Amino acid sequence: MGGPELLKSIWHAFTALDVDKSGKVSKSQLKVLSYNLCTLMKIPHDPVALEEHFKDDDEGPVSNQGYMPYLNTFILDKVKEEFDRQDFDRMCWTLCARKNLDRSNLLISDDDAFKIWCIFNFLCEDRYPLSIVSEEMEYFLRKLTDSMGGSWVEERFEDYKLELQTQGRSLSAWELITLVASGHFSKGMDRQTLSMGINEVYHELILDVLKQGYIMKKGHKRKNWTERWFVLKPTSISYYMGEDMAEKKGDIQLDGNCCVEPLPDKEGKKCLLFIKCAGKSYEISASDKKRKQEWIQAIQTCVSLLRLGLPAPHREARLRRREQRGRLQAEQEDLEARMKELTAANDTKQQELEAMRKALEEAAARAAEEERRRLQTQTELQDRYRTDLEREKTVRQQMEEQVALKSSELEQYLQRVRELEDMYHRLEDALEEERAARQDEETVRRLQARLLEEESTKREELEKIHLRQQRAISETEAEKKELEKERRAKDSALQDAMQQLEHLESERQGALEQYQAVTKKLEDAANNTRTWKHKVAEHEGLVRLIQPGNKGPQRITNWGPAAFSEVELSVREKEWQDRKRPAQ
Repeated sequence: MGGPELLKSIWHAFTALDVDKSGKVSKSQLKVLSYNLCTLMKIPHDPVALEEHFKDDDEGPVSNQGYMPYLNTFILDKVKEEFDRQDFDRMCWTLCARKNLDRSNLLISDDDAFKIWCIFNFLCEDRYPLSIVSEEMEYFLRKLTDSMGGSWVEERFEDYKLELQTQGRSLSAWELITLVASGHFSKGMDRQTLSMGINEVYHELILDVLKQGYIMKKGHKRKNWTERWFVLKPTSISYYMGEDMAEKKGDIQLDGNCCVEPLPDKEGKKCLLFIKCAGKSYEISASDKKRKQEWIQAIQTCVSLLRLGLPAPHREARLRRREQRGRLQAEQEDLEARMKELTAANDTKQQELEAMRKALEEAAARAAEEERRRLQTQTELQDRYRTDLEREKTVRQQMEEQVALKSSELEQYLQRVRELEDMYHRLEDALEEERAARQDEETVRRLQARLLEEESTKREELEKIHLRQQRAISETEAEKKELEKERRAKDSALQDAMQQLEHLESERQGALEQYQAVTKKLEDAANNTRTWKHKVAEHEGLVRLIQPGNKGPQRITNWGPAAFSEVELSVREKEWQDRKRPAQ
């Protein structure tokens, strides 16, 4: 009997003496309790020890925490020989049952209530105030149901356990007694069956009775066969005159060297088995083969436990259940600690995410504002480009009209040249130079047309890029980051296109300047030609050239206005005069 189990019974007695529930008991009552404990546990009682132990305290009552060290030092540590545990429990029961047990509505006897109280002390946890957990309560109720021959109703117990869990409490000894006495888990059983079931569970769990029953035993002296009530415990087999165990007839002490084996039928006895212990052997006869095998197996189990130094099976099972509960509780505490850490980390992450969300919202607002400004700037640039394009288109139309007009004038001059071709053979050099000027003009026109075509192509590419950019701008905010690089690439391409457009613009400007130069050259050539025609008309008076109306102070030749400069026309005129003289 371990110290913790003895303390449980003493704790019940101590709390019973605490009448006003203050948690303390007077020293006079503790002296009486200590005297009774020493008497029952067969240790010498020291009446002065209690006073000496609490000599530093005042004359007031002693708490449970103060009384427990005294118990361990002066009573429990001095227990050496075996004492009657039942008398010890009876004394503690008598003190506490009078105060806590309501016998008015009990369906069981006081003795059965005492046995349930002992079973509670055996199964409850080593924590005060004492209570029994649902797992141990289920273990006890299952054993009680099996002992009564009933069937276990799992749903009924689960409902009751759920009710306890909902209320967040566990049962005390008196609540367990009331639960069993109410018949909630033994419906359909009479009081006698319930009492027998409680007695069987009590014998197994408290008295360590592993098996009991009537068996025939062969005497050592007279060799006669007598029926005895055998009781098997982990270390011994006791046999009595009857089932009430009032008169013990002997004990068979078991150890790790004992053995049990079946014997063949003889002397008219069947189902024989042979038990051999230290220097002594026993022959017993079971009532049938089943009981014979049960007894052999039970005795072999006890011998094996003694050989291994293990406690009784139900005590070892209780220890395993407690260890498992301890592991589960430690895992639960560890899980709760980790859950707290995870919760704290989650809260921190939530705060960080909230800060990030706010930062993203601010960044999105700034990006939207920048995007609005960029769109506004781009719109302004587009309007400016559109205005420039319209202006360029107008200029180009004007240039085309001028080119068409000049082409018409050129046709007129060519017609005049064909009419005068026979008369002015000596003007071939001048005409060749004028034709070369025309080719230059055609080259410039083709260059200008090519530039205009490239400008149109670039403008279409710019419009496509602008349309793609407009579609990219209309994408959702969630795609903005993914399209940022593409937008930058498109902006870069747009910049390149704009640079190319500016380059084309500069080329077009150069072509325009070249065209103006050619036009000026053509105008000079026309002036020279007109001077030459004037001289021809003066000197020969043969033909009057067909000329368009006067449009201004321009020198016009048959190659068009301003086809030759004044200098070129003078040179051509001089060459013509030089060729004319030898002909004369």
